[in-house]
Amino acid sequence: MALLYLISPIVFAFGSQQLLILESSELSIVRAHGFEEILFGSSSPGLFIFTNLNRRPRLFYSLLQTGYWTKAQQIHDALIIRPPKKSPASLRILVLVFAMACGVYICSICLKQTNGHTSSKIVNVEVNWSYCHDHVVDRSQTPYLHYPKPTTFSRAECGCNPVRLFAILSMQRSGSGWFETLLNSHTNVSSNGEIFFAKERRSNISSILSTLDRVYNLDWFTSASKNQCSAAVGFKWMLNQGVMEYHKEIVEYFNDSGVSVIFLFRRNLLRRLVSVLANSYDRYAKLLNGTHKSHVHSHEEAVTLSRYKPVINSTSLVMDLKLMEKTVLEALEYFSSTRHIIFYYEDLVKNRTKLEDVQQFLGLPLMELTSRQVKIHKGSLSEHIKNWDDVNMALRGTTYESFLDNDYTN
Repeated sequence: MALLYLISPIVFAFGSQQLLILESSELSIVRAHGFEEILFGSSSPGLFIFTNLNRRPRLFYSLLQTGYWTKAQQIHDALIIRPPKKSPASLRILVLVFAMACGVYICSICLKQTNGHTSSKIVNVEVNWSYCHDHVVDRSQTPYLHYPKPTTFSRAECGCNPVRLFAILSMQRSGSGWFETLLNSHTNVSSNGEIFFAKERRSNISSILSTLDRVYNLDWFTSASKNQCSAAVGFKWMLNQGVMEYHKEIVEYFNDSGVSVIFLFRRNLLRRLVSVLANSYDRYAKLLNGTHKSHVHSHEEAVTLSRYKPVINSTSLVMDLKLMEKTVLEALEYFSSTRHIIFYYEDLVKNRTKLEDVQQFLGLPLMELTSRQVKIHKGSLSEHIKNWDDVNMALRGTTYESFLDNDYTN
């Protein structure tokens, strides 16, 4: 307020009102001319707000006639009420651009914060897997341990349970079905059968690899599939189901994915040939009440199927056995760079402790493995081959002569 008195008399324009600072003598003149009602006084003498705009001209002329030229000029200047200028278009555009820039800046900050939260979640997951990886298992087994994240279900509390991947490479009628039932009797093993029996799954390498991805990501469901806490997951793969044709790509996949290979073959290839021929016959004969069964679970069914005695081509027998042997050797050579173990059917039958080696190879807790399957062709081969004399003669004196004798007692 003191500053206002120091610079008096001055006129300040405030829209439709006028702030006037009048000295006492000037105020008395204004009041003498009957303009007191147009002034709105404050508690401080000489400070008024001129509120009645319509009567300003009369006040101006009254001051002019009474000799208050300076004050009249101030009132005159105050009377020139200029309408507010419109903002230039360029200013409006500038303000708009500024507002848009601020909006973009704010949005970018929000997006960065959102991305930051997302990234932190991903990092947390990786840290969790890393924790499982580092603290639960032996580091020497790291390449063969996996923590699948299925798309079809959640492993929940079993997320830190490592899973070993395996494939049983074998040939038809080599005991692979029986061997797989033994594995599946283990609480933590899921062996999903002969999945490449379907030709469309092995029509090309892309189909094969896609199928492998589903199996090893736990997204392949069969009757053998266990709960989310499976410790070993795999299947059996016959050598004539694409594995030999695409062995290079499959070996690369196995090594990159840490898949362990279990080879299962028969030492006695002649017994395998008998089983192959008998099974092929039953596909059409369907001896068990019009139903074909490759494996049986009762003694009666086994006896029924064993009554059929195939006739073996003794002329090509040696060559046929050589081809089977060659296929086995090629498979062992092709997959020699993988982590693998070799079993023979006869050894498993005679020595059940071999099953402990299988469990140790897969890193499983040891359990007693059982199977309900019943062997079909028991005893001497002479009881199961119709032209036994011809076969006996063809193999005597060859490297395959030992196949004529019993190689196990069970």
